[in-house]
Amino acid sequence: MSRPWPPSPSPPRGVRGDDHHLRGLDPYSGRVQASLLGTATVSTSIGSGSCNESTLTGSIQSDGTGLTINSATFATDGGPCSGTVSSTITPENFPWTGGTVVYDTAHTGGRDAAVTIANFRVRAVVNIFGGITCIYGGNLTANGYNPDNPNRGDTSVAEAQVGVTNATVSKISSGSSFLCPSTATVSANYKLLGESTPGSGTYDQTLHVTE
Repeated sequence: MSRPWPPSPSPPRGVRGDDHHLRGLDPYSGRVQASLLGTATVSTSIGSGSCNESTLTGSIQSDGTGLTINSATFATDGGPCSGTVSSTITPENFPWTGGTVVYDTAHTGGRDAAVTIANFRVRAVVNIFGGITCIYGGNLTANGYNPDNPNRGDTSVAEAQVGVTNATVSKISSGSSFLCPSTATVSANYKLLGESTPGSGTYDQTLHVTE
């Protein structure tokens, strides 16, 4: 992933970043942060909820392998996510390892890449029937968009974006109430940034996925 300065001849495919020195598309390996744009929604047969705050942090290799999520948060105005039922969502079992970013040569649905978050797990305490615990997890594949892709979820934000629309996630039976639906659908859109200074904790590096 990278800012559109003229690319080097035939750069290898993968994640690339603008290094702020106008040297073109340089491979990027390092920490990344995904920040929610708008609202994330989760729908089930027993109700729906939404969050307006969410951040995921992790790391990626320049060839698109090794996508790891080390932390994640979900909230609405600092409190539980709201909706027809409110819920407190707590991510578990970090790190989530084994994810990938794969360039999509067919540009399926207008995307630039398939982004897989592997081995995720979230616990939702849902304010219904006196409070029930539902755990969902597995692998989730999202659509990745470069900063100049007109199909990205929020065209007012010129950064790489990752989004899902009505993606299905499955219940993990162990630890979940029998009242929890077997699946839930998720819709969300995030902007994705790297660090221009490795280890700084400041995410200001524009990213691209290249072929």
